Amino acid sequence: MPTDEKALRLRSAVVTDGDSRSPNRAMLRAVGFSDADFGKPIVGIANAHSTITPCNMGIGQLAERAALGLHAAGAMPQTFGTITISDGISMGTEGMKCSLVSREVIADSIETVCRGQSMDGLVAIGGCDKNMPGAMIAIARLDIPSIFVYGGTIKAGRWGGEDLTIVSVFEAVGACAAGRMSRADFEGIERNACPGAGSCGGMYTANTMSSAIEAMGMSLPMTSTMAAEDAEKADSTEAAGRQLVELIRRDLPPRRIMTRAAFENAIAVVMALGGSTNAVLHLLAIAHAAEVELSLDDFERIRRKVPVICDLKPSGRYVATDLRRVGGVPLVMKMLLHAGLIDGSCLTVTGKTIAENLADVSPVPRADQDVVRPMDKPLYDHGHLAILRGNLAPDGSVAKITGLKQPRITGPARVFESEEASLDAILADRIQPGDVLVIRYEGPRGGPGMREMLAPTSAIIGKGLGDSVGMVTDGRFSGGTYGMVVGHVAPEAQDGGPIALVREGDTITIDADRNLLAVAVSDDELARRRAAWAPPPPRYTRGVLAKYAHVVQSAAVGAVTD
Repeated sequence: MPTDEKALRLRSAVVTDGDSRSPNRAMLRAVGFSDADFGKPIVGIANAHSTITPCNMGIGQLAERAALGLHAAGAMPQTFGTITISDGISMGTEGMKCSLVSREVIADSIETVCRGQSMDGLVAIGGCDKNMPGAMIAIARLDIPSIFVYGGTIKAGRWGGEDLTIVSVFEAVGACAAGRMSRADFEGIERNACPGAGSCGGMYTANTMSSAIEAMGMSLPMTSTMAAEDAEKADSTEAAGRQLVELIRRDLPPRRIMTRAAFENAIAVVMALGGSTNAVLHLLAIAHAAEVELSLDDFERIRRKVPVICDLKPSGRYVATDLRRVGGVPLVMKMLLHAGLIDGSCLTVTGKTIAENLADVSPVPRADQDVVRPMDKPLYDHGHLAILRGNLAPDGSVAKITGLKQPRITGPARVFESEEASLDAILADRIQPGDVLVIRYEGPRGGPGMREMLAPTSAIIGKGLGDSVGMVTDGRFSGGTYGMVVGHVAPEAQDGGPIALVREGDTITIDADRNLLAVAVSDDELARRRAAWAPPPPRYTRGVLAKYAHVVQSAAVGAVTD
């Protein structure tokens, strides 16, 4: 760490350095400091509370518990707010373009406050999908002692004897439209899918990222799968506040924890869990902020050696609270450690190594459950997030291949210039088995904002086409997506990537076994098409989306903005 940054770590002491600092002391007295408090560490609590989404509506109470823990351990907490966008509410709308943008706003806001107020440490509390990578990007940039606290998962809804999540509603739209579900069942699912506070219940993006952060060592063990409404979530948040003060005393900053080996551990856990494609995008971005070398090829390398051992939604049967019930992420990590698939020497926010944290955890899942399979009887022998390349994605793309009967499809391209146009075609039965949908100009720059395609993918599932229709996009997918889908295609259409040159009826091959994404068009023909191509005008010319489009980089490097 540069010496000037190191000096900032002693920042709380400046308020005691004589008369020249009296204005600082006066301001701090107004927010509750007494004479005895000026020598204590000042810790920021980044509080993502809002009533915009159930994911975040319990976070205010968690922030209060974090403050109690910090006070008890001898620190002075200062709480400040940051934003959230509800992916589930904005999904399928123009508002979804702001979702990935919010990751950067969250990161920038946390960094700005902590630098501007000279914080000694940080407890960041988040719920919805972009809260977690946004907070972790800020933590990596700041490199002051920090802990991330997950707001917790929602409990499963119930209808007709089945567990429900928000994805159940999206899939019900397609099923009802196809006449495969009654209106009564559709309304029952919609009314019961989200019973209370917490983030989407399957191994979707929020639970995937909370699990990855625990695996990386940046949150307390077992906390990534706790339910938002359970007492243990609040208790663990207070414990995180106390532990953060210990990290300050030991001078243990995040970059000593967030090493390359720690990122590889996180990737391995994501693969074992069957987690979201968004983990690829977000882990690349966090690594960039931490100045750790990480690439798409690392995900493919780790995928080939780590099996999927957890039977979790969207392609499986269970939700995150079921995983918590049988041992949580520590069980999965111990199984991977026992198999030599993660590095147990990595430090964590407990001050101990992963191996030390897991010392009392059995490497064998209980026999009376099937949420987590034994290592010798996995759901899939290899990880589910495959990196595909070819003449349609020279810089790479990400395919989620769990739950597929066939990991390969070749068919005619059905080309759409937006998510809305593709959804209209699906619901109007204009998509047939064997088709490969191409949805373009939805990338980081072209969208802008790289929307998630949960509405069209769920409609495909609801129509009964999940095993027979492919989808390719320079946008991305919800953690709730499954099927023969390929996202993050790079270069994106707006930047002149080959996906911009595909025409209706071109033959496209998605082949996960060969890591191939290709269009059956010659190089010469692609060159002719390129010569005639021009980028469309930007969709936004002012405001946050225009600024984002101006600076954002390729999905292949995490859609970073710095």
